[in-house]
Amino acid sequence: MSLRVIVEADGGSRGNPGPAGYGAVVIEAATGQVLAERFDSVGVATNNVAEYSGLIAGLEAAGELGATQVDVRMDSKLVVEQMSGRWQIKNPGLRPLAATAAQLIDGFDSVSFTWIPRERNKAADALANKAMDGGRSVSPQPVADVAAPDSSAKALAREIAANAAGPARVAVAPPKSWVPPSLTAATRMILVRHGETEMTAEKRYSGRGDVPLSAAGLDQAAAAARRVAALAPDLAAVVTSPLARCTATAAEIARAAGGVPVLTEAGLIECDFGDWEGHTFAEVRERWPAEMQRWLDSTAVAPPGGESFKTVAKRIRGARAAVLAAHEGTTIAVVSHVTPIKMLLQDALAASDAFLHRLYLEPAGISIVDTWPDGNVAVRTVNDTAHLG
Repeated sequence: MSLRVIVEADGGSRGNPGPAGYGAVVIEAATGQVLAERFDSVGVATNNVAEYSGLIAGLEAAGELGATQVDVRMDSKLVVEQMSGRWQIKNPGLRPLAATAAQLIDGFDSVSFTWIPRERNKAADALANKAMDGGRSVSPQPVADVAAPDSSAKALAREIAANAAGPARVAVAPPKSWVPPSLTAATRMILVRHGETEMTAEKRYSGRGDVPLSAAGLDQAAAAARRVAALAPDLAAVVTSPLARCTATAAEIARAAGGVPVLTEAGLIECDFGDWEGHTFAEVRERWPAEMQRWLDSTAVAPPGGESFKTVAKRIRGARAAVLAAHEGTTIAVVSHVTPIKMLLQDALAASDAFLHRLYLEPAGISIVDTWPDGNVAVRTVNDTAHLG
């Protein structure tokens, strides 16, 4: 069955960077019927990050609806020209988003991009503003599987992905000869999980609850801070989730580094575990067995009253893009939680979703990811805990 759709997408930021959100509308080309709407916040980000996020959301919705042909219409000249292959993607923060969009394009028979003036993109613009006001949409259920032969659109998608580099699950052809990239040109993110809390010690789901570090957690944070200072004498800044267990850990790192600035990034906040907050895995499996199994089986499924890993991934990619754009060529510490750090590592390693349930991250563990201006990525350390004794 062939289904042609129009995807109208937009994004905006109040401050550029500032509180940002995206909107996307999927319309059946033959009838003009609206098949799906998507809108959500991407935390603090730029207009371009929000616009790319809107494109990704629209393509995902089109794929879930079984579309085979997609006409993308946006009022962002930059996104249209870059995704059409006519403009280079010079901003390293946008390359992972462009490559994620390119991967999605690979699932359709054909995809076209058309620039339209803002007044013709009112529906998507309204949804983006709704997202910036705090609204969120519910993803539609897929109605058909997408299966398509090779095409010129797919070839273009692979080319864009190769040029963008670095996103999750995008296959990039290896170079004919390998030359170590210049370390001085990389943006180094030293990823630090916050120190232990009482809920961490009891192995309870701890998402949006603002629990403080325990005494042991404060010691762990201080030890991690000393290790970061030794690893990065030139540390430029500490970027942190807004929750107290992270800001306390970030303060220790900033102090050990000689008083570097601490910047809050809302997009780095932990997954919202909803009704599971404060419960152990065993308690959740006993009280919500069916819901837990669905959650384990699919990143698109959310805990009751919470958010899915798929939703978190979009937020984390937006936060990553904003952080890379703001700190290009420097070394920064990024203090966050289990889920966001796993997703940053998943994208860096081009790992499958199974990675999320197989990687264990200790409190105050350190991971290191380098990203170069051309989009190349190197994971140098994962869950290092030598500093904890």
